[in-house]
Amino acid sequence: MITFSISLVALVLGYFLYGRVVERIVSPDNRITPAVGKADGMDYVVLPEWKVFMIQFLNIAGTGPIFGAIMGAKFGPSAYLWIVLGCIFAGAVHDYLSGMLSMRNGGVGLPEIVGKYLGINAKRVMLVFSVLLLILVGSVFVYSPAEILKTMWGTSAFWVMAIFLYYVLATLLPVDKIIGRIYPLFAFSLLFMALALMVCLFIKMPNLPELWDGIGNMGAEKLGMTDNIFPCLFITVACGAVSGFHATQSPLMARCVVNEHQGRPIFYGAMITEGIVALIWATVSMYFFYNDPVPGYSTLAGVEEGLHTSAPAVVNIICNDWLGIVGGILALLGVVAAPITSGDTAFRGARLIIADFLGLEQKKMSRRLLICIPLFLVSLAFLLWQIENPDGFNVVWQYFGWANQTLAVITLWTITVWMAKEGKPYIAVLIPAVFMTAVCSTFVFVSKQALGLEGYVGYAMGCAVTLMVMVWFFSWKINYKG
Repeated sequence: MITFSISLVALVLGYFLYGRVVERIVSPDNRITPAVGKADGMDYVVLPEWKVFMIQFLNIAGTGPIFGAIMGAKFGPSAYLWIVLGCIFAGAVHDYLSGMLSMRNGGVGLPEIVGKYLGINAKRVMLVFSVLLLILVGSVFVYSPAEILKTMWGTSAFWVMAIFLYYVLATLLPVDKIIGRIYPLFAFSLLFMALALMVCLFIKMPNLPELWDGIGNMGAEKLGMTDNIFPCLFITVACGAVSGFHATQSPLMARCVVNEHQGRPIFYGAMITEGIVALIWATVSMYFFYNDPVPGYSTLAGVEEGLHTSAPAVVNIICNDWLGIVGGILALLGVVAAPITSGDTAFRGARLIIADFLGLEQKKMSRRLLICIPLFLVSLAFLLWQIENPDGFNVVWQYFGWANQTLAVITLWTITVWMAKEGKPYIAVLIPAVFMTAVCSTFVFVSKQALGLEGYVGYAMGCAVTLMVMVWFFSWKINYKG
């Protein structure tokens, strides 16, 4: 619990200290924001700062900071290190700067930003890549809450269709009609769940592995894990550390912010809050896996020993065991609300990205339907495949994880180029960009879900790709005339 306490304090201090440093690099001013200058009553709508924060938080806090933290906790205390450092120096920087960059470019989506700074070819690739990722997010975030809700009532098929119908409405209606009204309630549920579990942790004070016990793969010995910490931990724990999906969501709220000075509390602050949620769930999960003298799951009545490998099972069991019936229901609603509220904005983000690319205004319902119908049909195909295949969700999640972090890589390099062009200290973004490039390229070569090369070969090729990207950037920087 000492490592958890230190990590919690570090995240809070990171917001006030490093967040301020990054803000000074950007130098927010009082220019007219897209929410005011391009107000359309549909997507460009001025909303109160607290409401924009809540929406941004729920947009980014899907299943990832909960399920990802649970699966990442299997590696042991190294998960703490990644959540804290990744969140402060990579994830929060990534979210804040992508939001501010969108705001200063009329509230446009990620592909438009990439195209402006990396060229038209990069824009086309990013368009396809980001839309496919958002469809995957929407599909994953239909299925996972449906699986949790069916434990309370109904069937997976019923909840899949109910959630999907909600997605259709939330995607097509103005941002302040559904999203702006129900998100604060959902945010309360999610935050209640996290804070309640944190209180339980301090009451129980379980004997958990600490950082000084070692940062190696603890799960290899005790849980039979075969994945290497690098790069697998950095793919598994995305939301809560750094996540490319967030860069598709920040522009949505960049269209609702009335003043640039609200950027740090909304974008940087929401990411730090998500990091705290991930930190709490990672700690709860370490109790579940590693509590001394016996793991937490062994102390829970009616739990079979093999059940501890299932992230949804961990959520269900812990919430009900620690928080009682009422608390457990509220906690589960928070866990369910998080992916649902990320799924609906994923489809909304995809609609706006395609609209920006095609130059289609979105005031008319017919133009919204023109874009949305194909999106929903593709997503339904993914959903049917997941339902028909017992391991479908896990397969989709694995590829989503890599695609998500690759999107973060492209976003970080885009921001790096922007800062270099503006004469700003780009080193703050260059370091996480290089690191995540190494993570994603190495994963392709060594992962069993990808090429599965022998360790030394895969790592060498990952290093080679990273070096090539660095050479490309510095060559461009040397030749850039301004």
